[in-house]
Amino acid sequence: MTQRAMTARPMTERAIPPATVARLPSYRRVLMDAADAGQRTIASGAIAEAVGVHPDQVRKDLSHLATRGTRGVGYDVRALIAETSSILGLDEERTVVLVGVGNLGRALAAYEGFAPQGFRLVAVLDVDDAVIGSEVGGLRVAHLDTLPQVARREQVEMGVVAVPGPAAQAVVDTMVAAGLRTVLNFAPVHVRVPDDVAVRRVDLSTELQMLSFLRSRMRRDG
Repeated sequence: MTQRAMTARPMTERAIPPATVARLPSYRRVLMDAADAGQRTIASGAIAEAVGVHPDQVRKDLSHLATRGTRGVGYDVRALIAETSSILGLDEERTVVLVGVGNLGRALAAYEGFAPQGFRLVAVLDVDDAVIGSEVGGLRVAHLDTLPQVARREQVEMGVVAVPGPAAQAVVDTMVAAGLRTVLNFAPVHVRVPDDVAVRRVDLSTELQMLSFLRSRMRRDG
């Protein structure tokens, strides 16, 4: 059978399904690793194995993209990186501010995986005089009150909330007032925001509870 040439077709007007978009960051991570290893092409099966989904799911997801693969060869790694980066808004650097310098906040500030994915942590803030002025993740901790100035100076686009639940709403309100329109919330509470602000919540305790449920079901079924 004649191989189909790998080409990039114009993106259709059809919206990419949200479930597909949710998997694109994982695909992009695999593609970045492949590029770092010097790979020029990658098969859907290799992506699937690295992500933990079925190859048919990968092919279905990538069918919504403009970059096409060659049968028996795979997909152009750099073309897929470029397209997934564009879809996810990562074709330009995103500036991030972190509020909360507890154990979780310190771990997030020290995480080295943000920069390779296009996120630059520009400030770490808190309200505790005991930590203000200390260094966390290579940045000097400043007071939360400085967020408006930091947001203007660094053109901050995203905020990460790593404070206890009772303090989360006030922190998010401060972020919104400073002009931030995207927030990643690690506090175990729901926060209220205006309609033009997007919030993603990461609740570690909920995830552990789900794992506990799955473990209990495995024991019952086993």
